[in-house]
Amino acid sequence: EHKTCKAVSVCSLEPGSIKISTAGTSNAEVPLADPGMYQLDITLRRGQSLAARDRGGTSDPYVKFKIGGKEVFRSKIIHKNLNPVWEEKACILVDHLREPLYIKVFDYDFGLQDDFMGSAFLDLTQLELNRPTDVTLTLKDPHYPDHDLGIILLSVILTPKEGESRDVTMLMRKSWKRSSKELSENEVVGSYFSVKSLFWRTCGRPALPVLGFCKAELQSPYCKNAQFQTQSLRLSDLHRKSHLWRGIVSITLIEGRDLKAMDSNGLSDPYVKFRLGHQKYKSKIMPKTLNPQWREQFDFHLYEERGGIIDITAWDKDAGKRDDFIGRCQVDLSALSREQTHKLELQLEEGEGHLVLLVTLTASATVSISDLSVNSLEDRKEREEILKRYSPLRIFHNLKDVGFLQVKVIRAEGLMAADVTGKSDPFCVVELNNDRLLTHTVYKNLNPEWNKVFTFNIKDIHSVLEVTVYDEDRDRSADFLGKVAIPLLSIQNGEQKAYVLKNKQLTGPTKGVIYLEIDVIFNAVKASLRTLIPKEQKYIEEENRLSKQLLLRNFIRMKRCVMVLVNAAYYVNSCFDWDSPPRSLAAFVLFLFVVWNFELYMIPLVLLLLLTWNYFLIISGKDNRQRDTDSEKKGFINKIYAIQEVCVSVQNILDEVASFGERIKNTFNWTVPFLSWLAIVALCVFTVILYCIPLRYIVLVWGINKFTKKLRSPYAIDNNELLDFLSRVPSDVQVVQYQELKPDPSHSPYKRKKNNLG
Repeated sequence: EHKTCKAVSVCSLEPGSIKISTAGTSNAEVPLADPGMYQLDITLRRGQSLAARDRGGTSDPYVKFKIGGKEVFRSKIIHKNLNPVWEEKACILVDHLREPLYIKVFDYDFGLQDDFMGSAFLDLTQLELNRPTDVTLTLKDPHYPDHDLGIILLSVILTPKEGESRDVTMLMRKSWKRSSKELSENEVVGSYFSVKSLFWRTCGRPALPVLGFCKAELQSPYCKNAQFQTQSLRLSDLHRKSHLWRGIVSITLIEGRDLKAMDSNGLSDPYVKFRLGHQKYKSKIMPKTLNPQWREQFDFHLYEERGGIIDITAWDKDAGKRDDFIGRCQVDLSALSREQTHKLELQLEEGEGHLVLLVTLTASATVSISDLSVNSLEDRKEREEILKRYSPLRIFHNLKDVGFLQVKVIRAEGLMAADVTGKSDPFCVVELNNDRLLTHTVYKNLNPEWNKVFTFNIKDIHSVLEVTVYDEDRDRSADFLGKVAIPLLSIQNGEQKAYVLKNKQLTGPTKGVIYLEIDVIFNAVKASLRTLIPKEQKYIEEENRLSKQLLLRNFIRMKRCVMVLVNAAYYVNSCFDWDSPPRSLAAFVLFLFVVWNFELYMIPLVLLLLLTWNYFLIISGKDNRQRDTDSEKKGFINKIYAIQEVCVSVQNILDEVASFGERIKNTFNWTVPFLSWLAIVALCVFTVILYCIPLRYIVLVWGINKFTKKLRSPYAIDNNELLDFLSRVPSDVQVVQYQELKPDPSHSPYKRKKNNLG
């Protein structure tokens, strides 16, 4: 039966004043207490005559859908366009039609708060069931109701979904720092949740619905065949694991060519952003160039069988203000063949220049969630296959596949009470680099039992497993309860261990413990080879901000490292000063022996002996390694003084370093000709000496002089001739201070006297 589309016009912001012009029977009379589920399929078409929010008379619009105050969908950003075309689809399951669908439009501002561009809503009770409907929404601003903010065009279909499952499975692949509520429905497939437990954390693009999930393109059997269950999902015998993503997309950013000049000097400071769903990367900044050479690699997880589209934007970094947009392009992964590297030269749209990329699509890694009763390592056949996969005989087979990690999240005890009832609704997030999985929520319990098994593919044996416990909160983002970080190399296989939960900074304990059992299987040769290549980058999270506590801590760390070198210099100097004659005599003899017999192999030999010495100290119980255990609580006044001391020290250090570099530069710039001539004479002498005398003899003479200087002249003042020379060369600041100012002729005494006579 052919179904025609009806137009719905909504131009009000108050639920009581919505106006809809449709023909036919609506579902307004449907009892609102009807327990049946409804599926709302929405196609975001386009916008027309939207409001300009940027200085250039344009906007970068995107759209949010909300139900019950919770964000259920976020569109992509259309840059510099007041008539954007999205053509994006979302599918939402709702259990009643009381709550209207709110549509809000924002202008994206990088690094700033996004600007509001208008909103409208759609009364779901006025829609016809099983009938496509075109919707035209007139955007309004509640504070300025007379302003014309444009329109948004949608297509919607409302369908009853009686008997559908209210339990879904979820995988989280987002930064929990940005928002603990954000989750992509492309990442669904893990442990079951109550539908009502989802509506607080559905946000982003594309997103889960408020009370469930569905997507027309998602072909997961869990979406189609899910049944009512009160416990976690039992994986089928046929598929003992559920692969959570279908492949890996590896992108190597090679270079840019002929990019647009955005700065006044005719150059740019370009960097590139990549986005695939909620996976985001940002390249390094290449200063002052229109032909940057990046040579960086990024890995994305591919969830859809047919591929996806990677959005790429190029930006010019501007300190202290908003970065300039250079251009954009896209990569359609569905058009690329698998297991093959493609070299792409992409023309930047809305700008100038090209980006050169290498794109490779490979098969999925082993990542899964299952119940405690179903795990790979307890199955003898599967365990043998895993051990065979990472045996020493398969060194050169898939070097990126280093090992296999299995994490059993068993239970937690004594968690912190986050709700006013004295209880919590805890769930657990397991992260390995950019791979994030989570358990179901155990409601109103401070001693939850999850009994879940997570498996990961290890790409770097030096990665750190992070396990975080959150409290689900329906009204706002999840509350942090505790966290542990476990380096893979420190794991003892098959041992069930209680880990004390730490705070967000992992610097001190918080309330509760979590019980984990972890197994790591890896190929040592592959792991060693992977150690020599760059680490996998983390997805872009929130921008770093100035933190006084972090500044103080980093300064103390730097000071501690510098003091190690200073103490070593003092120790060597004490040998020159003969503070301890036996030690100085032994050092003098050792110096003569090493210099006279020196060979290049002695350098790694010394480092090897140092490593061996420290190893024997550790195994003998004489571990002298320092740990940062400074957890002393300081008062507010003490913190102020500490921050002030840090700022003054940093200021002085920067001045010394800058002055040292400027003095070297000014020596060669003939700022003081006398010193430059002196440097020429000294360099001529050193050149002749080094040409005529072997370096070994020169070092011997220098060492004998240093060791015997105190014996020959006990009261001599220590000095460094090179630093003494450079201290006479003025820095750039001193050059300005010493520069003479030209007198103003109008203030000449002779001219003043002549004017007085006149």
